[in-house]
Amino acid sequence: MALMALAALFCFAMPVLLLIYYRKKGADILPFFVGCAVFVIFALILESLMHQLVLKALPVGQTILGNTLLYALYGGLAAGVFEETGRFLAFKTVLKKKLGNDRNALMYGAGHGGIEAILIVGLTYIGNIVISVLINAGQADLLTATATGEAAEQLKAVFDSLIATAPWTYLLAIVERAVAITTHICLSVLVFFAVKKPGKGWLFPLAILLHAALDGILVILAAHLPAAAVEGCLVVMALGLVLLSRAVWKKNAEI
Repeated sequence: MALMALAALFCFAMPVLLLIYYRKKGADILPFFVGCAVFVIFALILESLMHQLVLKALPVGQTILGNTLLYALYGGLAAGVFEETGRFLAFKTVLKKKLGNDRNALMYGAGHGGIEAILIVGLTYIGNIVISVLINAGQADLLTATATGEAAEQLKAVFDSLIATAPWTYLLAIVERAVAITTHICLSVLVFFAVKKPGKGWLFPLAILLHAALDGILVILAAHLPAAAVEGCLVVMALGLVLLSRAVWKKNAEI
């Protein structure tokens, strides 16, 4: 529970610290919150709606879910297309007047990756802590008393997972989210200059492909390697993306 709390704290604190840091460096505040909104709209709403259609409503969904390679390809492309298109449209429209400040690319990435950390991991871990307290107090029946059918099975799966998971694995969430936020900042740099700089439009499809490749490779690795090894591979791939985005920044930034 202590390690879950530490991971949750990191997920809430890191975006705020990045917001403060980039603001002190001269970035505007608006890109941070636009990044938050774009993730919610394009990833949590639009992409999720497509998953509901493709994976659950269409016959091809079972084929995709039953094949790791197809699922990696589908999931990676979906994430890349939706999230990078959201970035692109944000810089093209609501943030068009903010393109003069290159640091806004970093601020946007902090918001996009930060809200993902809060919603996907931070809030989930807070819920897990509450459930853990009830399990330890022998009051888990309070949660299952009104649950039936699939809902009851899902709760039981959550209970079993919390009981069986080794405590140290929750620390991996800190590494994973730190790398994810870094990745979002790097991809935001690529898309930012794709919009701002004439002749650099190719950086946008590159961002889609890199995002898709990163997510897809992780799906495949997760099916064959332990969690710690997967996170290690994630760190290596993220470092490569950092070097690429840094080179793009040095060549195009006007700071």
